[in-house]
Amino acid sequence: MLEILGYVGALFIGIVLGITGGGGSILTVPILVYLLNFNFVIASAYSLFIVGTTSAFGSFQNFKKGSIDSKTALQFAIPSVLGVYLSRKFIVPNIPDTLFYFGSLQLTKETFLMLIFAVVMLLASISMLKESKVIVKIEPQNKYWLILQLFLVGILIGLIGAGGGFLIIPALMKLAKLPIRKAIGTSLLIITINSLIGFLGDVQTTVIDWEFLLTFTALSVMGIFIGLFIQKYINEKRLKKLFGFFILAMAVFIIYKEIFS
Repeated sequence: MLEILGYVGALFIGIVLGITGGGGSILTVPILVYLLNFNFVIASAYSLFIVGTTSAFGSFQNFKKGSIDSKTALQFAIPSVLGVYLSRKFIVPNIPDTLFYFGSLQLTKETFLMLIFAVVMLLASISMLKESKVIVKIEPQNKYWLILQLFLVGILIGLIGAGGGFLIIPALMKLAKLPIRKAIGTSLLIITINSLIGFLGDVQTTVIDWEFLLTFTALSVMGIFIGLFIQKYINEKRLKKLFGFFILAMAVFIIYKEIFS
């Protein structure tokens, strides 16, 4: 039964990506871990491929509609993709299986990474739900700081195996001043680049079940076309709120599951 729900979830991952431009990995990792019983490291690697491939199809559709700012996408993708690749290639494989013991309790690598995943989601949801009237203007002298921030975002994306839409969309809206729908389309292109290049770091160190991965991804790709169709009928402000509440709910669920279950 859980396996069936997992494959249904694959379709829903695509729908969420199509509607919100992010959040696919927020569903992908918990589905692979909690419903299909993959360990976190493999689940995060598979998530990069699933979300990256699905986002590629969504990017193509958004490009045809003129909903992608290609120049901004490249500016955001180059520093972050370097961080993603280095994180997947060198950092994640070298984290010890058990970080420390506290009496009879232990903090494992999987629990540690899942909690980081949940905390990042929690912070992202607060950012999306908070009404802000402050306009952030990027001055030329801040570009090196922005590059460093994007690189660190890439490291974080690599650690948790997320495409990063829940981090990238708020940044595109606040820093690049893109409207929500253009931020969504641009986010999908950045996610595609980050995820697929990040996955290359795993191919060299992880045994991949390609039959499962391609089947799951195909269902997710079907879902993104459904999501892109639904997106046309959703109000922009409501879309932002929906995205924020969705991330918040998933963050609370993961924290509860990892600490209290």
